[in-house]
Amino acid sequence: MSRIATIGFFDGVHRGHQFLFEHLRALANERGLEPLIVTFEQHPRAVLDADYIPHLLTSVEERRTMLSKYGEVLILPFEQIQPLTAAQFMTRLKTQHDVTTLLMGYDHRFGSDRLKHPQDYRRAGEACGIEVLTLSEYIEGEWHVSSTEIRAALEKGNIAMANELLGRPYTLRGQVVHGKAIGRTLGFPTANIAPLDPLKIIPKAGVYVAQINTPTMDNAPAFVNIDQQGLIEAHIPSFKGDLYDQVLKIRFLRFLREEKHFDSLEELRTQIKADIDSTLRLA
Repeated sequence: MSRIATIGFFDGVHRGHQFLFEHLRALANERGLEPLIVTFEQHPRAVLDADYIPHLLTSVEERRTMLSKYGEVLILPFEQIQPLTAAQFMTRLKTQHDVTTLLMGYDHRFGSDRLKHPQDYRRAGEACGIEVLTLSEYIEGEWHVSSTEIRAALEKGNIAMANELLGRPYTLRGQVVHGKAIGRTLGFPTANIAPLDPLKIIPKAGVYVAQINTPTMDNAPAFVNIDQQGLIEAHIPSFKGDLYDQVLKIRFLRFLREEKHFDSLEELRTQIKADIDSTLRLA
């Protein structure tokens, strides 16, 4: 069956992307086509600029899982695509994947020739037998929904805004490693978590209300502390046992407070008790 496709990196698979994919699926149903989402292994800018280190909202596998809800997913190595002009790339999609229609986001550009206007892409598509359609911008209230806005929100600790634009809680997956065990000596053991994907954004330093998935629990309320070096530790009030080497999934729900300096362990213990109360009330 012929396909209708859309192209992009789609970091975050946020509400703006979801708006595009819902239209892709609706057009596919209307025209009797199969929806195809074309994305890339690497962030395009990281290929074009060797010194650029992307701060990502989603890993490749997270993107694959979320995108697959909307259609077939084709993940391409960007370095192989980068030299192609827009027309050459569309010709490849036509000949190799039977793409007859291409749905573009309102500000999306692709191809080494960097065409500027929607009509330029329409003309290039006509030359290779692909109809090019352009979708209008998705705006949520007063916010322009974009991966850039979400990254900025996370860097400011504005979890509420980030989650609103994502359409779900921001998540990190990490492995539990050995730490200094200070929390255990206070009676509140914490899991020190090393992110599995070093390119994913770690939110601003501070204390967060979260839910954590462990191998034996789903959505367990937890408070998560991130220090100025980006080190992550979490206390799960309802968990008893050993989590070392286990992989956990953190779902950030709320920013609870800034980091504080405590003059005594007793002052720290009192604050942790307050954080637990807040976590159980808000998670």
